Amino acid sequence: MAKLPRLSVRLHGGMTPQACVEQARAAEAAGIDAVWFAENPFARGIMTAATACALATRTQSIGAGVFNPFGRHPTLIAMEIGALDELSGGRVRLGIGSGLGHAVERMGFSTRRALTTLREAIEIIRALLRGDEVNFTGTVFNVQKVKLDYRARADIPIFMAARGDNAVKAAGEIADGMIVSNMCGAGFAAKAVAALHDAARAAGRTAMPGAVQYMPCVPRPDRAEAFRSAKRAVADMLPAYWTLAQKLPGAKAALLDGTGLSEEDIAAAVARLKAGEAADVALDDRYVTAFTIAGNADDCRELAAAYAAAGVTELALTFFGPTAPADMAYIGKAFAAR
Repeated sequence: MAKLPRLSVRLHGGMTPQACVEQARAAEAAGIDAVWFAENPFARGIMTAATACALATRTQSIGAGVFNPFGRHPTLIAMEIGALDELSGGRVRLGIGSGLGHAVERMGFSTRRALTTLREAIEIIRALLRGDEVNFTGTVFNVQKVKLDYRARADIPIFMAARGDNAVKAAGEIADGMIVSNMCGAGFAAKAVAALHDAARAAGRTAMPGAVQYMPCVPRPDRAEAFRSAKRAVADMLPAYWTLAQKLPGAKAALLDGTGLSEEDIAAAVARLKAGEAADVALDDRYVTAFTIAGNADDCRELAAAYAAAGVTELALTFFGPTAPADMAYIGKAFAAR
């Protein structure tokens, strides 16, 4: 029987706190034991929803995925994540990433030293969570005589969002796990996880970091209905990710490696979407199988197994609309029956 990854639910600042609580409760009822909160600049900050979900659930892991140290100073991240972990009874995981570059720059920050910023932020946060007094003079941050006024859990897991080669290497060296964004195929994930583990071994680590993959999810008994909905989810993201791919080699590799799609295929699909064609006309089934977990129970298990084989340890799934609770129950049952 094929190995399957852990399931979690991706929530985000585009949802009200009430909607996040509804999905978190539905996920827990479906046997999905973790949520991640994606925070993007100018949307709702995630702390309100994360706090509400920590109180509304009993067993779920509560993940911040991700905070960026431009909008939140590392000392503030440590203060908030330690307190949220205290409230939840030790269920919190922390994700750190450089954020959306264009949005970060609109706030007046430079992203030229994004990786250095992440490395320094993680070092500061870990020291604060251990209860150390931090005296740190780095390239980006200067923190002197700073110590948390309360005892936080020292071993809160810290994940790092990564896609480019240097970021994946850094995650392998210093993070407890790596978070891979939406629109990354299993072929790309396999290469990223291999590089992650190579970097961890080179750094002398014996426990390998995990890999969390963000993906849209539309599980339905009716395969055709599920694929139509999944194509709409991909269509909402594909143009922006294709634009990013023109600037970042890693973003392009994520769309192409092992997906069966060529640059010409994606460019043509994006042009058709921009011209107003419906998603289920502009996109064929390859886009569903490359970038989503969708279809009937067998389809979902098969697609998820491909990511497990690539080394992905957890799929953080985005569910859509009023059918989200039923969809969670369906995939939860499908995975429990494996």
